[in-house]
Order: sequence, then structure tokens, then C-alpha cells
Amino acid sequence: MRRAVVSSAATAAGIVLLLSLKPHDGAGAAPVISSGGAGSTTDTSSGSSSGSSTGSSSGSSSSSTRTVTGDAANTRYGPVQVKVTLDGSRITNIDVVQYPSNDHRDQEINSYALPLLNQEAMAAQSAQIDVVSGATFTSDGYTRSLQSALDKAGR
Repeated sequence: MRRAVVSSAATAAGIVLLLSLKPHDGAGAAPVISSGGAGSTTDTSSGSSSGSSTGSSSGSSSSSTRTVTGDAANTRYGPVQVKVTLDGSRITNIDVVQYPSNDHRDQEINSYALPLLNQEAMAAQSAQIDVVSGATFTSDGYTRSLQSALDKAGR
């Protein structure tokens, strides 16, 4: 009886591990998680990997507000892409326009990881932030896309 219980437990553990390591194709990338900066909006587009940049005047001749979209960073579970709003050289908002959301687990991980990454990046005012435990691939994609956007902005 004990041998059957141990065997069943080992089989169940093996199946859970196998299912949790299933690679994703990235087709289910979900749109937008915002850092919630002043004047932030939610964008429901799928994001663009072209890295477009737009600029607009904020009414002050000494500073300019502009939005720069970083390159989409491919991860094991799908692309991650951010759009950064800057006022001069200060980051005022970060929107995650594309991230993996193929299944419930992706959604669960990113629902807690992306707001933490946004908070860390806003506080650090750079892409030099810590990885979120349990979301290593998303964290890596986030920092690569953020750095891409900051590079495009000349920061």
C-alpha cells in the first residue's frame, strides 16, 4: 500500500513538472499593464515591435514629453514589450503593451510580476532593476524592452 502511494505521488509530481515546463508559442501575448503614472491610459493594441517614437510638447520650453516603444523582447513564453513616457529624461509612465498570456499560469504570473517591475523601474528611473522571483523570463524580457526604449530616447 505504501509503495502505491509513493508511486502515485511521484507520478503526479512528474506530470505537474512536465506541464509547467511546456514552452509557449507566444501567440497569446496580452496587452498593457500600466505603471499608473499621471495621465496614463490603457492601450488595448497588441503592440508593435517596430519601436515607434512620438514626441509632443508639454507647454514648457525647457522640457518635452515623449513616448517611446521598446523593441519586443522574445522570451521562452512569448514577447514582452514596453512603452515608456518621458518628461525630459525622467520616466513618468511605463505601459507593458505586450506580454505572455497564453494560459492561466501566464496570466497569474504576469498579474503580479508586471506591476512590480513597473514600480521598480519607475523608482530606479532605469532598466537596472531586480528580477521578480517566479517570473524570470518575463523580468528579462521587460528589462530588455525597457532598455531598448530608453536607448531610443537617448538615455
